[in-house]
Amino acid sequence: MSVNEAVPSADVDGVIVVDDETMAAAWDDPRLANQIYHDWEAGTYDEKWCISYDDRCIDYVRSRFEHVAGPVAEPFGDTLEIGAGTGFFTLNLKSGGVIDRAHVTDLSAKMVEVALRNGAGLGFDIDGRTADAEQLPYPDNTFDLVCGHAVLHHIPDLDQAFREILRVLRPGGRFVFAGEPSAQGDVVARRLSRATWEISTAVTQRWPLAKKYGRPVAEIKESERAAELESVVDIHTFDPVELERTCLRAGAIDVSTVSDELTASWFGWPVRTFEEAVRPDSLSWNWFQFAYKTWSGLNWIDERLWSRVVPAQYFYNVSVAGTKPDS
Repeated sequence: MSVNEAVPSADVDGVIVVDDETMAAAWDDPRLANQIYHDWEAGTYDEKWCISYDDRCIDYVRSRFEHVAGPVAEPFGDTLEIGAGTGFFTLNLKSGGVIDRAHVTDLSAKMVEVALRNGAGLGFDIDGRTADAEQLPYPDNTFDLVCGHAVLHHIPDLDQAFREILRVLRPGGRFVFAGEPSAQGDVVARRLSRATWEISTAVTQRWPLAKKYGRPVAEIKESERAAELESVVDIHTFDPVELERTCLRAGAIDVSTVSDELTASWFGWPVRTFEEAVRPDSLSWNWFQFAYKTWSGLNWIDERLWSRVVPAQYFYNVSVAGTKPDS
């Protein structure tokens, strides 16, 4: 199936239903699996991950960008985000004055729709296209910046993707990718998430918690069905040194990586999983403030203490930046 083709599906009461034949094919086709999975997730993605387009996420996104790319003195002109999802990275970077003219792509047409809608809600006129990172639909030397957040681990052929990234960058242009899972960090995160999901769904189905916190059994089963595809859509984990080498093979220069979230990820992943396991309207604003402030505090400690003594590969997130040669 071409990435430009819509996934065979039906919208039933706001829920995307994929036929059995297409689902069976997805297990052997990472691109199709990514389209299905992210089409499913598009309508609830911002809610699931507590994504907003305000000072909280603007500050977070800009800090993650500058953590690997360095301080931004003036906005990048023409920018492209690959695997943009609902627009979390690009829209908050634009609100934060990091980028100017924004373009977004994603394998999921539904995600692109939501990103454009989110952009319009903020008063931003952005361009969005359904596209594969390995075949970007743009001419050579188009962008000053190509970026992404938690996208590289979904791309089957990273060498080809980085060749495409460098092709569409202008000479001297930069790429910045943040939020990619490390090999060691991902093992810990998945085990914590799995345990949290099992405990949370079991406990919140029991009286007296069920009425306020318990999600309907059908919703839980549908979430678990979607989660099964993660074994197909989450293709890579990263070692910082190997990720640098991938960028250098494609022809990039001035490549650097940074890692972050050690204890912050040990707290963050169970919290995110718990939030997904309960009814969306059951948690108060105070809960989300507590979760964010606790995560921020642990991340501050990780950056200023543990990053000095713990090897980079043990942190959860890996970010990478690099430059296209001038000639």
